[in-house]
Amino acid sequence: MDLIKSLLDFLLHLDRYLDAWANDYGVLLYAILFLIVFTETGLIVMPLLPGDSLLFAAGALAARPTNELSVWVIIPLLITAALLGDNVNYFVGKFLGNTIKSRERILFFKREYITETEKFYTKYGGRTVIIARFIPIVRTIAPFVAGAGSMNYGTYLRFCIIGAVLWVTSISLLGYFFGNFPIVQKNFELVVFGIVGLSVVPIIYGALKKRSSTPTV
Repeated sequence: MDLIKSLLDFLLHLDRYLDAWANDYGVLLYAILFLIVFTETGLIVMPLLPGDSLLFAAGALAARPTNELSVWVIIPLLITAALLGDNVNYFVGKFLGNTIKSRERILFFKREYITETEKFYTKYGGRTVIIARFIPIVRTIAPFVAGAGSMNYGTYLRFCIIGAVLWVTSISLLGYFFGNFPIVQKNFELVVFGIVGLSVVPIIYGALKKRSSTPTV
């Protein structure tokens, strides 16, 4: 319970934590940001780390003249972290794919997850990788499933790069240009909820569309 409270406090007050870390560690904060993004995207068991809000808060912090961070270092650094994490995740999925397919479940992964995701990949192609990048939890699972499924690595890598560049650049610059507005600073918790809310809209829309198209008995 204490762990959940600590995690929620970290998520909702990420801007304060980054401020404190910037004061304590200076440019070493680059390494901390790199590790968080890599862990969220690369370790299938860590999907709840705050990728979107972290990028926004880091961009806002870089815009302040009182710190040593530069958004033009943050962006390529975290694009690299996201790409490395995704590729680790993809190859772990590749390695464990046959094992998962031969069983009904491993940990929280069911065989049907791969089957359903492969259908989605077949229907929407590489765009799925880009879309998944902007959705919390899904962006951690999607590379694993792509590796465990039948998506060609060259295809995956091409869309993975596009997704990482768009994700890191757009949200970091959003924080850089708007994160220091007084109304945003005073209501950072609402901003976090807003970012997460916008991110899950595609999931909700897809679920509702699927439900409405299912024939009733």
